[in-house]
Amino acid sequence: MGFKKDEASSSSHVLSIPREDTPLLGKNQHLSSPSKTFANVFIAIVGAGVLGLPYTFKRTGWVMGSIMLFSVAFLTYYCMMLLVYSRRKVESHIKAAKISSFGDLGFSVCGPVGRLAVDVMIILSQAGFCISYLIFVANTLAHLFNYSIAKPDPKILGFSPKTVYIWGCFPFQLGLNSVPTLTLLAPLSIFADIVELGAMGVVMVEDVMIYLQNRPVLEMFGGFNVFFYGLGVAVYAFEGIGMVLPLESETRDKDKFGKILGLAMAFISLLFGAFGVLGYFAFGEETKDIITTNLGQGLLSTFIQLGLSINLFFTFPLMMNPVYEVMERRFCEGRYCVWLRWLVVLAVTFVALAVPNFADFLSLVGSSVCIVLGFVLPSLFHLIVFKDELRWHGLASDAALIVIGTVFAVYGTSSSLMEILAKKA
Repeated sequence: MGFKKDEASSSSHVLSIPREDTPLLGKNQHLSSPSKTFANVFIAIVGAGVLGLPYTFKRTGWVMGSIMLFSVAFLTYYCMMLLVYSRRKVESHIKAAKISSFGDLGFSVCGPVGRLAVDVMIILSQAGFCISYLIFVANTLAHLFNYSIAKPDPKILGFSPKTVYIWGCFPFQLGLNSVPTLTLLAPLSIFADIVELGAMGVVMVEDVMIYLQNRPVLEMFGGFNVFFYGLGVAVYAFEGIGMVLPLESETRDKDKFGKILGLAMAFISLLFGAFGVLGYFAFGEETKDIITTNLGQGLLSTFIQLGLSINLFFTFPLMMNPVYEVMERRFCEGRYCVWLRWLVVLAVTFVALAVPNFADFLSLVGSSVCIVLGFVLPSLFHLIVFKDELRWHGLASDAALIVIGTVFAVYGTSSSLMEILAKKA
């Protein structure tokens, strides 16, 4: 099957520092129960992408957006299981191999090229998530403290509020991203997810109350020109493909992992669908790219937006850790390198300054690296591992995902870039 025993068995034990397979809550000494596995899947997948869903549903129409969201959820689950099956097959074929991560699987199946492909996609996707966090935090703070009807284009010392807030975050992020281990940051992950889940619940209740008062005009279907936009945001929303292998490794009853993962994905997709639909129903054509900015200037709205901003501010170093693992392994022989981390934070800051719209950037990241990482590479690895055993329909489904995913990634990336550049012009 083309596996390399020596390379595969050694690649998982090179580093003693946290790797891209390190769970955000840290390594557990005991295997996870079904309920804990369910919770870990929820933590790994739910992120900032959900906040752009109402605006996406405005663009695509709520029926088209819902169909797209549930279709992406099913395909994401399917491709996650392809990774699990591929890992099990490789480990059974090469007894000495220990595949702990997506990158290990790529190395075992395709050698250094496979590892490089996964590494590049992980760097781009994780950095993309963090860029969107900075955009959200800056735009939210600007909306809360600077924008008003009387001052539609405010300035702070001659700069836009977004620019000031992004640079204001910069020195603090340098400090947080200098922390060498996830252990010290682990409580931030728990805090972040509690805040986000609570805020989502409050926003959905507010959406229902506003909809019952306003009853705005709604669209069920958008045009074909917004298809790839909606697809990109939907793919982005289901982040976490890189965590499925370590999560399966820590599950006590691995035969039940597929069922637990399926239930978690179904629950998350229903939550995402309800959040997107209710947000669009509440505000109609007035729905903004960050749904929380539609809630006005009240005390409750302010607490929700500040809570989400604090959440994403502290999630930033957690999401950047896989980037540092990859780059330090490749450029610093696996050693901790603070100046490399600072350069990466600086690069992420510059990109965040250049992107005008939160949801547009979600679409760009989802349409490009997330499609490749979530659909193309799992299907490719599965096809290589099982090529001698798959029937025609299995070969056809893997090949179709590879080809369609590649086409969607290329076209979706170009259309998202053109939309961002058009708004910049």
